[in-house]
Amino acid sequence: MPRRPLHVTGAAEAPLRAALRALRTELAVPDSFPPGVLAEAEAAAKAPRLPAYDATDLPLLTIDPPGSTDLDQAMHLARRADGGYRVHYAIADVAAFVTPGGALDAEAHRRVLTLYFPDDKVPLHPPVLSEGAASLLPGEPRPALLWRIDLDAEGRRVATDVRRALVRSRARLDYAGVQRRIDAGTAEEPLALLREIGRLREALEVERGGISLNVPEQEIVAHDHSYSLVYRAPLPADGWNAQISLLTGMAAADLMTAAGTGILRTLPTAPDGAVARLRRSAHALGVDWPHHVPYAEVVRTADPANPRHAAFLQECTTLLRGAGYTVFTDGHVPTPAVHAAVADEYTHCTAPLRRLVDRYAGELCVAAVAGNEPPEWVRSALPALPDTMATGTRRASAVERESVDVIEAALLSGRIGEVFDAYVIDVKEREPAVGTVHLEDPAVVARVAGGTAPLPLGEWLRVRLAEADPGRAKVLFAPA
Repeated sequence: MPRRPLHVTGAAEAPLRAALRALRTELAVPDSFPPGVLAEAEAAAKAPRLPAYDATDLPLLTIDPPGSTDLDQAMHLARRADGGYRVHYAIADVAAFVTPGGALDAEAHRRVLTLYFPDDKVPLHPPVLSEGAASLLPGEPRPALLWRIDLDAEGRRVATDVRRALVRSRARLDYAGVQRRIDAGTAEEPLALLREIGRLREALEVERGGISLNVPEQEIVAHDHSYSLVYRAPLPADGWNAQISLLTGMAAADLMTAAGTGILRTLPTAPDGAVARLRRSAHALGVDWPHHVPYAEVVRTADPANPRHAAFLQECTTLLRGAGYTVFTDGHVPTPAVHAAVADEYTHCTAPLRRLVDRYAGELCVAAVAGNEPPEWVRSALPALPDTMATGTRRASAVERESVDVIEAALLSGRIGEVFDAYVIDVKEREPAVGTVHLEDPAVVARVAGGTAPLPLGEWLRVRLAEADPGRAKVLFAPA
């Protein structure tokens, strides 16, 4: 998850494109696909390996940001006669197009993840697949891994199945539109159930001690001949939709652990020092955190529409550091194998168009349900996957972090010397005159240094903008 998701729209694009292009070069981001890869993708798009099972009568729908065309997931929600629910979740079957050991496969292993810049993306697979033949676009028959997960009346999972199927989505929806329909009471039952099931799953998340971070997006807003940075809070529908993906990832982890071969997404419990640092940030931002209240409960009560809470939620992502992938092939699942934020065993399996590991996890689950051994191409690739994913994740994190720095610097570059009100949200223990400040307007979190006195942690501070150079991708404030 990006620390500060950020989007550039409208009039703000043109002045920033040069800096973002330079960043791509600096980070050695993959550019165009080699001709051999494109040729293989074109051929695969015309002749995918289609499954025998036809589920095109299932009225699936997709929920994604407006304009998205790389659609990994489509869902259908229904009630069961016993008072529970049935979740059908179709995941794009990338393995129907990618031949193991081929040029397309090798390029995917080189790229690892789709990289998201504020103004564009660098895809994992050629667009002819990721935005075309493999994408679950409405009205088009597509090969997919079709999950069927039955829940009881409390939202607890009681049965799981996944198989290859031919599917066809009926509608492409976006989060805002879904939220409007549900709030207005005009959503038909398959969509209306998203809130019902999502809330049940959120309650179960609280019960097991898990936590979902509703991190606000940082957005550029145009104002006549200038623009500013603001925070945009996620909608409840974002969280309900995420719960369906989490449900599937937990079901997949259970299938793999039962079969004895798999790859889990793991996260250790945050060390006491990291929690203490976050507690200091909460105090600095005026977020109430009594000593007897656990971290997860504080996060759940934070309001992403409140600028101070938004900054706190962004700081909470520091507790997600240390996430990785754990492979097991001998039937013995390593301990611990839990994802601390999910508070259960979990894996990535719902975004194969954008994340390499999901193709392998999906294949392992299909084999587990069928009672088959995983294909050799999956087993042979598993040992190297954690390191491959770690390399790709580091690059994606650098893209996200540096993109935010570039844009903040570009937007502030004409304001050198101006004074702003800020909160001191962190102070270096060994250098108490150096730390981090949060500005509400513009929505910026940046380094502060250059003074001689210790910074007043948790208090207001007048700061002067000392540096804002998009070429160096850094913003620096100094005590005023």
